[in-house]
Amino acid sequence: MYDEIIIYENWMKTALKQAETSAKIGEVPIGAMIVHKGEIIAMDHNRTILDNDPTSHAELNVIRQACIEIDNYRLVESTLVVTLEPCAMCYGAIIQSRISTLIFGAYDLKTGVCGSCLSLQDSDCFNHRPKIIGGILEDKCSLVLKNFFKEKRV
Repeated sequence: MYDEIIIYENWMKTALKQAETSAKIGEVPIGAMIVHKGEIIAMDHNRTILDNDPTSHAELNVIRQACIEIDNYRLVESTLVVTLEPCAMCYGAIIQSRISTLIFGAYDLKTGVCGSCLSLQDSDCFNHRPKIIGGILEDKCSLVLKNFFKEKRV
């Protein structure tokens, strides 16, 4: 288990680099990546402002890329790593794409649906339930967001 945590933390560090890229272009700093069968196949960040698209969340961007990469709309045997707990829209995409494991950093007390505001993984209405691991490098992931919004308020 300890070895897995080290791997998850290394993956989260990669997602954090994407979040930092997002902040540099004025987007909410959330980064994500997808690992398929042990290989990173997609990395991206929030781009809602840049794309003029409210669905251009980091999670959806990497899901789209990963599906193209493996030429399949199902991402079985894939892990999504994201710096912030997913919202309902992103969780829906995680379910539809059949991602096996979701790893997230910071909990989102406003829109998170994997334990913070709601626990959609406990709902009986879904036919797929990814393994969910939250709180990986939580302090670092939270700090990136806090610093971003602190600068915005100045």
